[in-house]
Amino acid sequence: MDTIIIDGLSFALPLFIMAIGGIYSEKSGITNLAIEGLQGFGAFVGALTVVLFSKFANMEVQSLFYVALIFSMLGGMVYSMLHALLCINFKANQVISGVVINILAAALTVFLTTQVNSLMFGAVSDKFQLGVSNRFTIPVLSSIPVIGAMFKSIYPFEIVIVVIAFIAWYVLYKTRYGLRLRACGDNPHSVDAAGVEVSKIRFKAVMVSGALSGLGGMCFAYSISANFSPSIYMGYGYLAIAALIFGNWKILPTLGACLLFGFAKSGGYKLGQVLELPSTFSDLIMILPYVLTLLLLIFFSKSNRSPRALGEIYDKGKR
Repeated sequence: MDTIIIDGLSFALPLFIMAIGGIYSEKSGITNLAIEGLQGFGAFVGALTVVLFSKFANMEVQSLFYVALIFSMLGGMVYSMLHALLCINFKANQVISGVVINILAAALTVFLTTQVNSLMFGAVSDKFQLGVSNRFTIPVLSSIPVIGAMFKSIYPFEIVIVVIAFIAWYVLYKTRYGLRLRACGDNPHSVDAAGVEVSKIRFKAVMVSGALSGLGGMCFAYSISANFSPSIYMGYGYLAIAALIFGNWKILPTLGACLLFGFAKSGGYKLGQVLELPSTFSDLIMILPYVLTLLLLIFFSKSNRSPRALGEIYDKGKR
């Protein structure tokens, strides 16, 4: 049970922070299917930064963990500006923009990774080796039966995510900016009538989405993958989108959905170990989170209510 909780949390929390980014974007009225690409590109920038630091400053990659997190957020934020420009400034179709952003990120990061490895390290590889982040255990709390597993073998990024998630919740629901952002997704004309530029609110929301997606991607790179590689594009961005839809575009219910997906993944992996299944069947069990996603969307999506102006191109002159 401890293993299921520990591994489930390490998967659910990066997924959760990416879903929060999606909530910010979609609450402002911008459909964001680009989370997959934003997490990948952000993770690429973070991984590239620490690999170059490690080479030229003669520093260990593990000691640059927080540098990687910061630069992954910056990379995701900058890349998300492309989605914002297309959807807000050029009024492009938001769904198509998101898909293009994903395809471009996957192709671009693999190409750049291969070129950097070839030119800088003389190796033909599409991966940046990062290793697995160190873990720590909180004394006393970890000895509590069952729930004590939540405080065992914790990745540092899990604490970072919890703190950032709380800040994101506070900003969205307790500040003037959060109020305006939510109004942009429901009634942007009322925001405009109040003298606030809808485009600026939405642009910032998409950038927040990019930053949080990049953070989530870097966390996956330091835990599940132990490197940056094409495997970072494993559908986690789409899983985050499914979680926020299942959570009805609300942060706390979305956390519940992410935990459900996380425990389904870790539980499936543990089940494969217990039954001593061959690798082929173990891989089949690992699709549990995605099957669960389909079932949840089938039974619960009809009762969900998305922001009323989600996906609509805002026309200031239209009332």
